[in-house]
Amino acid sequence: MTYKMKALIASALVSWSVAGIAAEPIKIGVSGPLTGGSAPMGVSMRDGVKIAISEINAKGGVLGRQFQLVERDDEAKNERGVQVAQELINKEKVVATVGYANTGVALASQRFYEEAKIPVMNNIATGSAITKQFVAPEHKDNYIFRIAASDTIQSAMIVDEAITKRKFTKVAILADSTNYGQLGREDLEKALAAKGIKPVAVEKFNIKDVDMTAQLLKAKQGGAQAVLTYGIGPELAQIANGMEKLGWKVPMIGSWTLSMGNFLDNAGKNGDGATMPQTFIQDPNTPKRKAFIEAYQKSYKVDRIPSPVSAAQGYDSIYLLAAAIKQAGTTDGVKVREALENLNEKVDGVVTTYNKPFTHDDHEAIKPGIPVMGEAKGGHIVLSK
Repeated sequence: MTYKMKALIASALVSWSVAGIAAEPIKIGVSGPLTGGSAPMGVSMRDGVKIAISEINAKGGVLGRQFQLVERDDEAKNERGVQVAQELINKEKVVATVGYANTGVALASQRFYEEAKIPVMNNIATGSAITKQFVAPEHKDNYIFRIAASDTIQSAMIVDEAITKRKFTKVAILADSTNYGQLGREDLEKALAAKGIKPVAVEKFNIKDVDMTAQLLKAKQGGAQAVLTYGIGPELAQIANGMEKLGWKVPMIGSWTLSMGNFLDNAGKNGDGATMPQTFIQDPNTPKRKAFIEAYQKSYKVDRIPSPVSAAQGYDSIYLLAAAIKQAGTTDGVKVREALENLNEKVDGVVTTYNKPFTHDDHEAIKPGIPVMGEAKGGHIVLSK
């Protein structure tokens, strides 16, 4: 074999090798509760993510490569979330992970991504501490980003609705015993204190509790004019149904989870009038939202998205991540983080249009003024008047 021939073969092998590398998919992890009481959030988020990925892949992917989703059910359990994080990082070699519906799971799991310098796009969990877990001066760089309205934003909106808009002076707080519920309760109490209000009752309940009579009686006896809530769908429905049993009807004003399908279905007419902050309402009021809603309905054969907020935020998180990878020109975690913190192009999402949503010191894409108040009406969420 001549030297020239050997050189040609070697060159061809290198070209094939490079082409093979270029064609490798970009693995994106998704971690969320796909079973259990939090499943409407996790499944809707994952399905919104899948729609975004299919759209991006249909247009050629990013950097000439297709996105590949690696999904895992974290079961809304902290220990399972930790296991999933280690598996996605070490075994699956994901370049980023999107998801987390539960604040406790996020806080327990995302330290592994921080250590590995792999970005996390939180797109459901709202605990105020989530994006502040790895900040200066203890940490030089933070790999935790969020596309959801933090509890700091939501608690201020809830209190503004109850105290400023509706002029209530006596309110009770009912919150579940999880990290989500208790951190949210703290944020509510701070927001109330800022307006000089102390709740007449602060009551706790557990996941899967079906009788809220004791908590509601304390709220009623305290003269509460409204019940402020922090929990997830099934238990929130028990609050609405418990009020009906007691013949006591005051407004429920709570966090965004009052929009979950399993609250609307389990509470039925008893849930009508409940109000909550929403980054996205299933209303085709823009061409982008109309296309997204129709794509979801067609893909998953449903009329009402189980958790529209989760689906929309999941969808948007992929487009923000894709923009960062494109700008970075690589899937390297450090470079992708840097790109996210200084995105050059506007990203047209279904929640909002993102124009430089993050900086090095601010990893919250959803700012005050973006969420609106929604209201439960006939098994759907509409814009509150």
